Amino acid sequence: MTGVKLGDRLLQVGCAHGGRLGAIAAKVGLSGRAVALVSDQASADRASKGAADAGVLIEVEIAPPTRIALEDDGVDLAVVDDTAGLFDGLNDQDRASLFREISRVLRPGGRVMIIGGAARGGLSKLFSGGAVASSFATSGAANQALESHGFKLVRTLAERDGLVFVEGVKPRPSPST
Repeated sequence: MTGVKLGDRLLQVGCAHGGRLGAIAAKVGLSGRAVALVSDQASADRASKGAADAGVLIEVEIAPPTRIALEDDGVDLAVVDDTAGLFDGLNDQDRASLFREISRVLRPGGRVMIIGGAARGGLSKLFSGGAVASSFATSGAANQALESHGFKLVRTLAERDGLVFVEGVKPRPSPST
């Protein structure tokens, strides 16, 4: 779903599932770079375990999601893992700071993807106990937040396996005339 490829520079904010991070980071290969920005030691441990299990190198940084210690325009893809409710723990000002920071570190034409929890269908829904509360991504709030922070081509890519994927693109600067 992420479309990450060999040589990409990847940033993931939050880590609710180390295996998912490891799978995404494995795609960048030795010629790319993978960085996980997490807010606590438990998330750092999940990220490190996911990296070890996938056999990949991931730089793990513990810091608030509102301060990303990366250079401007240095990231091809930013993944925000909201499956554990990262956005629920942020106030409006911190959410805005997170989106500004993501925009700052993304290269022009770079993509941001928000991965959130979604209701499962079919037998999974039956066995999981039914309804799931609306998440930041499924409610449409992620789409609105990306658009309001200047991202273009914002769309919900898919809902599958209990996850929803919302993507936006950092616009390229307009050519001067």
